[in-house]
Amino acid sequence: MIKPRKVVFQREVVTAAYAGAPCDPITRVAVMAVFRNPLAGQVVDDLSPLFQIGHALGEQLSGEAIAQLPGAPVSYGKAALVGPMCEMEHGGAVIHPKLGAPMRAAAGGGKAVIPSNVKIGPPGTLIDVPLGHKDDPWSFDHFDTMTLFIADAPGPEEIVLCLAYADGGRPNPRCGSGPVKS
Repeated sequence: MIKPRKVVFQREVVTAAYAGAPCDPITRVAVMAVFRNPLAGQVVDDLSPLFQIGHALGEQLSGEAIAQLPGAPVSYGKAALVGPMCEMEHGGAVIHPKLGAPMRAAAGGGKAVIPSNVKIGPPGTLIDVPLGHKDDPWSFDHFDTMTLFIADAPGPEEIVLCLAYADGGRPNPRCGSGPVKS
């Protein structure tokens, strides 16, 4: 089991759209784990240690995040923010290919690809975590974003892994539900 330097939770409850139109409450929860990248400063072909870290942190943290939702999770997303001594591919290795299984298991399944993002930056860098419906990739009403940051992370040799879940879509969506499927 990996022991992160820090774990940070962010919880938002939205009760109105930006212009003030009320909506049913929507809760979004993110958990961010800061850990030292064992491959920082290296260019290697075998990224499997990072695959395993993503899987382990997904198992450790997904359930804790979902427990902060008042309703069942209907959308999810993931991201990695890597420090300047890390490659963008290191962040990709943490969120692909093994993080999805524990995220889906904690959410009670999920047929859709988990939207994701990776970015390189110094401490305090903002990262947008895209959200999408866990079962319907064409549910435009659930295309959403959580913007996250940690003031002191990532350090030069660190990665911040971000997992996010929501119990609803955007407030007062009006873009349609996507193409009709047969």
